Amino acid sequence: MSESEKTDKRPGLMGRLRNGLRRTRSGLTEGLATLFVGRRELDDELLEELEMRLLQADVGMEATQKVLDGLVERLGGSGGGTGETVLEALRSEIVKVLEPVEKPLQIDTDKRPFVILTVGVNGAGKTTTIGKLAARFQNEGRSVMVAAGDTFRAAAVDQLQQWGERVGCPVIAQPTGSDPASVVFDAHQAARARGADVLIADTAGRLHTQDNLMEELRKIRRVLGRQDADAPHETLLVLDGGNGQNALAQAEQFGAAVNVTGLAVTKLDGTARGGVLLALAERLQVPVRYIGVGEKVEDLRTFRAADFAEALTAE
Repeated sequence: MSESEKTDKRPGLMGRLRNGLRRTRSGLTEGLATLFVGRRELDDELLEELEMRLLQADVGMEATQKVLDGLVERLGGSGGGTGETVLEALRSEIVKVLEPVEKPLQIDTDKRPFVILTVGVNGAGKTTTIGKLAARFQNEGRSVMVAAGDTFRAAAVDQLQQWGERVGCPVIAQPTGSDPASVVFDAHQAARARGADVLIADTAGRLHTQDNLMEELRKIRRVLGRQDADAPHETLLVLDGGNGQNALAQAEQFGAAVNVTGLAVTKLDGTARGGVLLALAERLQVPVRYIGVGEKVEDLRTFRAADFAEALTAE
């Protein structure tokens, strides 16, 4: 377990995770116990209520059906139980959906630099996620460099440079409008020359020029591949959890264009639609590396299925 993963398990941070997911949890489980007053079984009415709550949390139809089928199998023959037992069963079924994508990012120390290409639409929290990752890796004792590959947004470059100053991380940048692949090429050369452990490359996320964006990402991957046949070693797609099912559509679009190897789902603290993580897990089966539940560096957490399910269903 890395130092950052150990940090994620510190006492008190579970409370931050629960607090970050409180809006989703409220819609999903609030008042659930009262539904069992006068009931002795898991009947159709209760299942319909649970289905509605799961769908409203943007769990998605496929994952919702999987959770409900699991509840019926687990509780259907036992008289249904109480609100507490259903919550426990719900938690277990959520874990079953999420566990297959619980695969924390492992930095291969034989790859220097280990290249993380970050992709995603503007507004998803990509630049902030890069800054937080740089801080995490620096705290682990790794040397990090950042490539400011979103050359169409001066604000993105400025934000990365501020993070770089904050954590002592060099940021390779060129003037606004420069070729992003050129920036990433220069950054990789610099990272290799300085013996950096990790290179994190930012990219643009302009939805209104979707075709050009995807071709740009492919070009960056080709440029990296010419310098290191295995690079990028991780293509991390950053998604805004508040976008619900739109986040799923974005993931499918990026997945069709580039080989996405991991997800970071951000802004879960500001939405009641955090159940989209289950939809992503069930539909895509892409590893979820990180979730974001707040503004602080430690609020970008290594994803743990059991922790997420517990925070989502805590009473």
